[in-house]
Amino acid sequence: MSSSFRNGCLLAAMLSVACAAQAKTPVVQGWLTSADGSQRLAPMADIKTVTLPAGQQADIIVDPKTRYQRMAGFGASITDATAWLIQTRMSEKARNDLLRELFSVRDSIGFSVTRITVGASDFSQSHYTYADTPGNPVADITPARAHLIPTLKAIRKINPRLQVIATPWSAPAWMKTSNSLIKGRLKPENYGSFARYLVSYTQAMRKAGTPVDILTIQNEPHFEPENYPGMRVEPAERAEFIANHLGPLMRRTLPGTKLLDWDHNWDQPESPAAVLSDAKASAFVDGVAWHCYAGDVAAQSVVRDRFPSKEVWFTECASGNWSGDWSKSFNWAMRQLIIGTTRNWARGVVMWNLALDEKHGPHLGGCGDCRGLVTINSISGEVTREPEYYAFAHASKFVPVGAVRIASNSSNKAIESVAFQKGAKGPITLIVLNGAGMERSLSFDVGGKKFAATMPAGSVATYKLLPQ
Repeated sequence: MSSSFRNGCLLAAMLSVACAAQAKTPVVQGWLTSADGSQRLAPMADIKTVTLPAGQQADIIVDPKTRYQRMAGFGASITDATAWLIQTRMSEKARNDLLRELFSVRDSIGFSVTRITVGASDFSQSHYTYADTPGNPVADITPARAHLIPTLKAIRKINPRLQVIATPWSAPAWMKTSNSLIKGRLKPENYGSFARYLVSYTQAMRKAGTPVDILTIQNEPHFEPENYPGMRVEPAERAEFIANHLGPLMRRTLPGTKLLDWDHNWDQPESPAAVLSDAKASAFVDGVAWHCYAGDVAAQSVVRDRFPSKEVWFTECASGNWSGDWSKSFNWAMRQLIIGTTRNWARGVVMWNLALDEKHGPHLGGCGDCRGLVTINSISGEVTREPEYYAFAHASKFVPVGAVRIASNSSNKAIESVAFQKGAKGPITLIVLNGAGMERSLSFDVGGKKFAATMPAGSVATYKLLPQ
């Protein structure tokens, strides 16, 4: 046998192996979490390409040509409690490992958005603002340097594209009718001072190396808590404050920092609509932030349909002892927060506490049985990943920043979905919840590519279609 013939055969064999390996590369990859949590982001092996009978439609149809909002991503809030636990109750290695697991885009679940508090919330160990000296509205962020700023800096090293939303729970007490961080309203004569406070805070955070990308003017402005900081701000008051004080000052001093109104529940869409109906205030407002504790997620679309130039953000939802067992908690978070908020235009989706301890804290007032996406044991530093962690991971791990939501529709209302694509020809991510109460063999048509997979009752799957 000649050497040339032998080499030719060897080359043919190599090409044959290469072609076989290429043929085995899946067009669709899938990851599944079962309703009881026995499988968590487990790779799926039974995805098959199919040819449907003539005239038969797939159970879920994805249309990449119908495009909606561009995504900023998913995440959770770094409250004072979260930052304190991460910095003081974990070893350096454990802390670095957890932050990389949560925020690394390359090799983990890839959170890209967080929310922080401007001063104290109920998840702080004391009640304070950054300007507690009467008459001086310039923010002194010294309290943030202990735990919050080191945590944010560590995250930015892992994910430089992190977006930060900052929200006050109250103006400094001396600016309010109650002369307290508890309850009360902002005095009209202090609108200018509160605007200077928020702007100086944002400037100080930027100087500290932890820039704020988005401000909201007040957490839950229609709620005055009994035992932790809060402040009532009616729509007309917010419009006046934004139009004549904060908006013009931000435009002069904080170019590029966005401003969101509302930051409260789905049940009162008329409140942000009233602010956006004020032409002078609306000129300074980039969008509306929403919480989950009352009403229906469709409220996001109600306001967005009236004001289509304004962005939609979802900025808070807590889970806790009331959330039910693993299955109920996981499915609710997936249905309402991952699928529901994004199908109703949310660009970013942020859970409440990123981490709390085994006693639901530390906290001072407020929620006594909340939990974070992860629980950090205050003695051992051990990390427990809660059901909501996996719900969020099904999106954040697979939906890149900048991806656009695309249309997805199901022939069965119990089968819920949302889909995204990065670029016109990039991978497509499809997230599906089987809420039908039984195992279902489902067929999918994604831009003409058809495949099938079996999903157990109550399970969630993320499918990634690779470009060919």
